[in-house]
Amino acid sequence: MEQIQNIYRVVNNEKLCPQFWRLSFDAPLLVKKVQPGQFVHVRTAEGLEPFFRRPFSVYRAQRYMEIFYEPIGPGTRLLTSKQKGDTIDVLGPLGTPFVLPPQGIQQVVMISGGIGIAPMLILSDVLKKKNYDLILLYGGRTRSHVYPMKEFKDNGVKVHIATDDGSAGNKGRVSVLFDKIKFNPESTFIYTCGPNPMMKAVQDFANKNGLKGQAACEEVMACALGACLGCSIETKHGYKTVCYDGPAFDLDEVLFH
Repeated sequence: MEQIQNIYRVVNNEKLCPQFWRLSFDAPLLVKKVQPGQFVHVRTAEGLEPFFRRPFSVYRAQRYMEIFYEPIGPGTRLLTSKQKGDTIDVLGPLGTPFVLPPQGIQQVVMISGGIGIAPMLILSDVLKKKNYDLILLYGGRTRSHVYPMKEFKDNGVKVHIATDDGSAGNKGRVSVLFDKIKFNPESTFIYTCGPNPMMKAVQDFANKNGLKGQAACEEVMACALGACLGCSIETKHGYKTVCYDGPAFDLDEVLFH
């Protein structure tokens, strides 16, 4: 897929909860091209520091492009200062998108932890048109990592939440929510994104119950074009780059450590 590098106008930049922000920018051509699971590479500063772009999963692509982020480093903290009318330098769409569920699937379960929720809203935008039973299992460290998720609910997604300290939803990791769902290997498909230990737990659960799915992996990226190999991960078929071969992989392909 052709990548587009351009300067875009910011239309909104809002804090959704104490930990997470959403930035929207006007990029009509990108909106037409991007698919769920892909990402964009954003230059967060006009100068040389920080030098490298930052990768962000596409959160939504409707009238505007939206990215979802947590300001934890110098690059992402700079993004919080962007205001309506400012510009950002964006390269995308990048990466291999999610595949749609195979024939016979009736229930789609999205399992995310922390910032790993980022690619799931655009996915639900597409899947809601197929009349699947859509479910989101979301795990965060504390209540400050949880936001209303109104757009998911508007898409007909049933949302279940867990937090490590029990300050919102169930207490524990997202895996405590697995027993809330009746999984059927013949009709259930899983999408997951989050920390590697979480996705390992999802993978183990899927293998135990004969479930298929896809995982969107997260790694630090420099080039985002598959050239520097800095985001390589181990799979059953050797090392692959998250930016080019992924971010979306079959759930049983990645060797999570």
